[in-house]
Amino acid sequence: MASGLRRLGTFLRQPLLDVLRLLDTVPAPRGRERTAAHRLRDWCAERWPDIDWQVLEHGPEGGSLFAAHGAGPLLYSHLDTSLDDGAATVNQLVTGNAAPIGPLALDGDTVTGFGLGVARGPAAAALVAFAESGRGQGQLLLAGSGTHRRGTAGGITAVTGLEAYAGTHPLPRSAIVAKCGPPTLLWHEPGAFYLTVEVTGRSGAAMLAESATPPGGVLAHAGVVLDELARWRETYLAADPRQGQTGRACGIGAISGGWPDKPDLLPARLRIGLYVVAGDPVQPAPLAAELAGRLRARCARSALRDCAVDVAVEPVAAAAATPSDAPVVTAARVAWSDEFGAPPPSITGWTGSTDGVELRARGVDTVRLGPQARPAASDPRRDALSLAQLEAYGRIYRRLLSELPA
Repeated sequence: MASGLRRLGTFLRQPLLDVLRLLDTVPAPRGRERTAAHRLRDWCAERWPDIDWQVLEHGPEGGSLFAAHGAGPLLYSHLDTSLDDGAATVNQLVTGNAAPIGPLALDGDTVTGFGLGVARGPAAAALVAFAESGRGQGQLLLAGSGTHRRGTAGGITAVTGLEAYAGTHPLPRSAIVAKCGPPTLLWHEPGAFYLTVEVTGRSGAAMLAESATPPGGVLAHAGVVLDELARWRETYLAADPRQGQTGRACGIGAISGGWPDKPDLLPARLRIGLYVVAGDPVQPAPLAAELAGRLRARCARSALRDCAVDVAVEPVAAAAATPSDAPVVTAARVAWSDEFGAPPPSITGWTGSTDGVELRARGVDTVRLGPQARPAASDPRRDALSLAQLEAYGRIYRRLLSELPA
């Protein structure tokens, strides 16, 4: 790396911290990022007034930050966080912690805060790299609704910031996705889909267990379903062909049934939500049908024999790859080697899926790279990142913006 670009690190640190502190003060739950996008736009317009900062609005409350230095590659990340915000009730179902989350903190080289991993840390590095890259070099999109979610959540429509951008702007030839991930380059990412398992019997009353089908209610026999799902998961993962850089993954993320305010009623339905990742070209519908058949056979040999079993599928995105010799991959490989002093390590079995698959599906050659986040020791709801790492990736983003052709 040329000494001039190395020295840029000393100038990136303060803007990075300033952006991170601003993002930390404004919640940006998925589909409701508009306030944060406008706040960030106003701040950027004051700090870098020669750039035309815009908010691209989508859905009832969604928003993305967009700016362009003429034609060139797209530097992409997103504004929304995986969890809604530090105090949201829904977060407590995941984290098991209702205590307030503290503000952004800096201790030596470590910056700690809510939502840094998904995706405020790399988003801040991308923003500062773009703002400091000079005129005539690419576009920046910090998109709303960049995290995976079911089709609707809290009445928010499924349209994403990336979809809104793609519908109103010409797509570039190449894109750099600034997201946390493995310590290497990704040009191949897996697809993902949701499965919803429903086992339906007949409701009843807890005071009269025999009034429900099965006796005691479906929730009392959830272990039958969970055991078969564990067996199916093992089979699914064992069949992973490990194509390219990617692999398979599967996990149960939600179990629901009944009315928490009135548990004296035995519910008729058990619902289980799964997130499934596939690096190979898996067809979700046949997979869901195969799983439904297994569950029906298992339930038929249990107290759930008189229950209906259904498995619904909701695709998120299909696996997609950019050729490993595409210009954006080649340039990123060289920039990585210059920055870190060695080529990016090879990787197989990667199971993280991002909007990189959506860009590739639209014909945009895409590479993903970014820092490595870890749960903060004091509070796993917070992420810890190396500020020096953020600066290093910022230098790579800046270099790619300046070197890739329009």
